[in-house]
Amino acid sequence: MRVSTGAACAALLRRDLLLAWRRRGDIAMPVLYALIVATLFPFALGPEEALLQRIAGGVILVTVLLAMLLALDAMFRGDIEDGSLEQLLLAPQPLALMLAIRILAHWITTALPLIIISPLLAGMLHLPTPVMGVLVVALLLATPLLSLIGAILVALTAGTRRSGMLLALMLLPLCVPVVIFAAGAVAAAQQGLPWIAPIAWLGAALVLALVLAPLACAAALRIALDA
Repeated sequence: MRVSTGAACAALLRRDLLLAWRRRGDIAMPVLYALIVATLFPFALGPEEALLQRIAGGVILVTVLLAMLLALDAMFRGDIEDGSLEQLLLAPQPLALMLAIRILAHWITTALPLIIISPLLAGMLHLPTPVMGVLVVALLLATPLLSLIGAILVALTAGTRRSGMLLALMLLPLCVPVVIFAAGAVAAAQQGLPWIAPIAWLGAALVLALVLAPLACAAALRIALDA
């Protein structure tokens, strides 16, 4: 009996979340990393509140980006090792859609916990409370965009071993515009200026990536596995 596309997507998402829950330590690593890095800045720069407020948005965004890098390399590694990725290639459902579900599961288990603790990180750096809402909105748009871009690069390097450093070297330059727009929105909110424009650019980039990134990821995985 052929399984419907919706049921297959729901089953894949449930499977990925269950596997991530069984490896809860892997979920905790990016969170602990972000907490440690954010804690070190007041010690390194001193307790001056004005200085910490000025750099808080950029520090949190870069910290979240680097924390996501810790788990990005493992997005498809387990599927390649146990052969389940080949099953996705042979499945009757569209591969791009199934990979989009995989990226969604990765975002839920990696980026969502970082977004949840972002107000705590902002409080540690004395970010004004009214600006925290803008920071959360910027993260809600920037982190899935980073996951989508990262998924393409992970797919391109899927056939190589120890690709973590190569992945970081390729991803970090592509993430610069995302960080600039997100940090610009936070900085504008701190100065009392309109901050909708950079958020709108992030939203537009996210919509474009939602359409194109799964297709590019599917094509890259086919190339990597055929090589």
